[in-house]
This record gives sequence, structure tokens and C-alpha cells, in this order.
Amino acid sequence: MKIIKLILIYLLINISFSNASEHSFNEWLKNFKKYSLKKGISENTFNIVMKDAKFLPKVIEYDRYQPEFYEDTKTYISKRSGKKKVLSGINIYKKNKILIDKVEQSFGVEKELLLALMGIETNYGAYVGKMDIISSLATLSYDKRRSDFFTNELITVLNLVEKEIIDHKILFGSWAGAFGFFQFMPSTINKYAIDFNNNNLIELKKNDDAFASAANYLNKIGWKNKQPCFVPINLKKNIPEKYLNSSARKIKNKKKLKFFKKYILDNNINFDENLNVAIITPDLEIVENPNKLNPAFIVFENYEKILKWNRSLRFALAVCTLKNKFKNEI
Repeated sequence: MKIIKLILIYLLINISFSNASEHSFNEWLKNFKKYSLKKGISENTFNIVMKDAKFLPKVIEYDRYQPEFYEDTKTYISKRSGKKKVLSGINIYKKNKILIDKVEQSFGVEKELLLALMGIETNYGAYVGKMDIISSLATLSYDKRRSDFFTNELITVLNLVEKEIIDHKILFGSWAGAFGFFQFMPSTINKYAIDFNNNNLIELKKNDDAFASAANYLNKIGWKNKQPCFVPINLKKNIPEKYLNSSARKIKNKKKLKFFKKYILDNNINFDENLNVAIITPDLEIVENPNKLNPAFIVFENYEKILKWNRSLRFALAVCTLKNKFKNEI
């Protein structure tokens, strides 16, 4: 009986919180409309796009959920670059060979990389997300934790609709507002998305615009065609800890490759010794009781370009691993 009472109290508290949040959200929505109009959004566009915007408690849950420990790097990479993923990518390439080859030639970005990113982001378009992006962005804009960032993203969406660059009716994606086969945030759409098929609309859930936009983004941030991404290494115990990067926020203590060779056991890395590189040990801040020196990787400039796409050490490793598996397969 006591357990039932506790459950009822819990439900009442959450219902009250939800109702209070929805009431405050509606007040926020009125103020956001004034702000939007000052930013140049027409009242007509605002009313059309925002008329069904709702407070989504689930989005706040997703944003707050920070599990203390994750699977290790080896498991993370293997799950995202397995044989099934490779075969699916090959199949996508065969069906879209002319388009993907044209995009590769136009932007100087390897098709293997594009396939790897699409595969890991949305499983080649199978999982693009079903959340109402307008409500998600509005909820996160209303929430104080990262309000400025998501307010800017929401204003950007309104601008894109205002300019008839995107259609608001198809804006369904991730809980954080990412959209399309490559999961572009609104600001990324605004800066890098391309109407590749010249139909006067950017459609990131269609291959033409999706592949071209991803390639344009990578090209603009400085991806170097045919250059290395990372190399797994075994480290000697005498390496100073300051050279071990475990955070994706900023890769520190970069040196020429020849400098680090004295700390590497299997010293057979056949790349230009004058390249600036860094060492990452991604398990250190992720798994419980990690091995300080294993796994470890030498990472090159291209690796850091993938970090601009998604600020995660292991995401970038998985993308580059899958990319390499496509070599000689397509």
C-alpha cells in the first residue's frame, strides 16, 4: 500500500511539473514570437511554423541523460563498422553510383567517407528520427541549460522556411533538432547545404542534396582527400601523461610524428614524419577502470575534421574505420 502511495505521489509531482512547464512554455512562446519578429521573421511564417509547437518533456530527459560509463572503444567501433554495415553501404553505392561518383569528383571528398558518415549517422537513411524538430528546438530553447544555442537554431529554421529553402512540413528528425540522412543541424543547413538537383528546395532526405551537402561541408572545413585519419599504436610506459588526449573538446600537445616515435612500441608507421599528429586514449574518460595506455591512436589532421562534424573521439574513430573498410570494395 505504501508503494502505491509513493507511486501516486511521484505521478502527481510529475504531472504538476509538466503542467507548470507547459504553462511557462506558452508564456515563453509569446515572448519568442516578439523576438522572432524583431529578427526579421514575418508573422505569417512564424504562425505557420510554430502553430503546433509543444513542450516535449522527453526532449529534456534525453538532454539530461548522461550515463556514467559507456561501452569500451573497441566495442563501440565494432558495432558501427561491422560487416552488415559495410554490405549496406556497398548496396547504397551500387544504387547511386553515378550520383556519388559525381559528388566525389565535384567536392574532392572520398565516397568511402560519405558512405561511412551516412551509415553511422542514420544507417543509410533508415533512422533519420521521428521527433518534431520545431517542438524539440522550441523545448530546448525554452530550457535554460543551452537556451542561446537552440534559440539560434530555431531562428535559423524560421529563416530557412521564410526564404523557402526548406519545407517545414517535413521537419522531423532527432530530439536535438538534427535533420536528414547526414543529420544536419539548422545552422549547418544554412551554411553548407546545397540544392544539388536545382529544384529550388534543399531536401536532405533525398540522396542528391544529402550527399552533395555532406561533401560540401567536409570540403569547406578542410578535409584532405586521400590523407590518413588515424593509426592504432602500442605505447611505451614512459610516455608523459600530458600527451594523452582523452577529451574531444580540444586535441592538445600536437607534435611532429617523428617526436612521438620514441614512445611507440611497434614503430612501423609509414607516413611523413613531419606531419603534425596527436595521441588519443579514448577509454580514459569513458569506461570504468580503463587501461591508461590502451587503446591508443595516432591521429592526423583529417581526424580533427571529423571531430568538427561530431565532437566525439570514438565517433571519429568509427567513421574512419568504416571508411577504410570500404576501400577496394566499391
